[in-house]
Amino acid sequence: MTRLLFILALLMPAAVPAAIPAAPPRAEGEGPYPQLILRGATVITGTGAPAFGPVDIVVEGDRIVEVRVVGSANTSINPANRPALKDGGREMDLSGQFVMPGIVDMHGHIGGDEQGVDAEYVYKLWLGHGITSVRDPGCGNGIDWCVSEQRRSEANAITAPRIFPYAFFGSGRDTPITTPAQARQWVRDMKAKGALGMKCFGYRPDILQAAFDELRKLGMGSACHHAQLDVARVNVLTTARWGLTTMEHWYGLPEALFDGQTVQQYPADYNYQNEQHRFGQAGRLWAQASEKGSERYEAVITELLALDFTLDPTFTIYQATRDLMRARRADWHEAYTHPALWDFFTPNRDNHGSFFFDWGSEEEAVWKDNYRRWMAFVNDYKNRGGRVTVGSDSGYIYKTYGFGTIEELELLREAGFHPLEVIRAATLSGAQALGAQDRIGSIEAGKLADLVVLAENPLANLKVLYGTGHARLGDDGKLHRVGGVRYTIKGGLVYDAPALLADVRRKVAAEKSRRGITTYPPPGD
Repeated sequence: MTRLLFILALLMPAAVPAAIPAAPPRAEGEGPYPQLILRGATVITGTGAPAFGPVDIVVEGDRIVEVRVVGSANTSINPANRPALKDGGREMDLSGQFVMPGIVDMHGHIGGDEQGVDAEYVYKLWLGHGITSVRDPGCGNGIDWCVSEQRRSEANAITAPRIFPYAFFGSGRDTPITTPAQARQWVRDMKAKGALGMKCFGYRPDILQAAFDELRKLGMGSACHHAQLDVARVNVLTTARWGLTTMEHWYGLPEALFDGQTVQQYPADYNYQNEQHRFGQAGRLWAQASEKGSERYEAVITELLALDFTLDPTFTIYQATRDLMRARRADWHEAYTHPALWDFFTPNRDNHGSFFFDWGSEEEAVWKDNYRRWMAFVNDYKNRGGRVTVGSDSGYIYKTYGFGTIEELELLREAGFHPLEVIRAATLSGAQALGAQDRIGSIEAGKLADLVVLAENPLANLKVLYGTGHARLGDDGKLHRVGGVRYTIKGGLVYDAPALLADVRRKVAAEKSRRGITTYPPPGD
């Protein structure tokens, strides 16, 4: 047995050093099994179909092989209808519980030396919230490290979601990319390293167009944050025509909707490197875009729909701009936000996203209006058949990994999505944008068994997906926490989600104790 374990260890992909530690060898999760049957659950498929049950879900190895209705909500289950358990299999009684597909987070950074947290902390928060697939846009820890973690995760060598590595455009070179030919070579180099796509902020138009063309030829994906320094030359409509897969946040979209101006109305003292300027003015951008029903609006949305373009809005990451106090005092910070991450969030002129230098009611008021207009566009796009996905961008602006992803679901609901549309955005739509809909994103026979088990109905209350659960007054007159993910299943490997979150709490508590922190102080103390 010892020799077998030694041989298996040699076959497992090795970790690649980076600024933050790679995840340790997996010590959690049970399975995969020759056969796993989840019995009697109510299923939310992720396709937009209504929930139904009781259902037995049969998994063999890492795949779903059958989703069998075994009764009705009004009659008892007939044992003759149920699939038989094979020798060596495991069955789980999920009567009264709910099963949905694993969540796909399309904008998940795996920590970093700036934030001071390691991969294990991030991965356990993600899995503890039912997140089974994550696209890392930019691979800030290096493409080699990111691909290494992807392969280790696929081999179940670490406790982690599936990882889709997208390289940051221009990284990995000693000199800037100055010609289209260099851009094409960069794309080929990244593919050779294992990248599945590219993340960009902008670039000189001819160079960026060459990169997108090469990505298309190689069947790779792309994401773009159309940063203010380049968006005057290349907005969302430009990159969508070149083949961009997903736009991140909203940058570049209001600019495509300009009518009567060609650049944002920046004040004379604006400095992009001053982040209060940058984000303060960003809150005024949607008010400068064309309104729904206008000729310009209709032309832009019609073309984006025709191009099968995907919006990945990441509403959650800017939530603090419209209600800073709420974001700073969220229920989960004390137990789950690592002290190093809290330090990074605290207003600081050097840390990205820590821009609340003098953030008051005027800034929050314009951002509330910004959200109203932004959400209206995203909901209209969805209603006309456009694809909208879920991304969190956590690790910045008071967003803790895992929790930020669930908040994104709530914000889609606020934008006007039906809960079934929210779940679809978080599952199948993300899989489609990644070109992985044949493997993940919905509960259907033949797909990988990436599943989330909950005791509470997420369609009735998305808050039950939070690791902190939902506060409900009991018959005893006391408030109780209910909900939270019970099990996260990745490729048939069953993880105890509360146990993963307990590990995170211990890690956070130990670091707070080491630093002598009892509670995170209010600002100014």
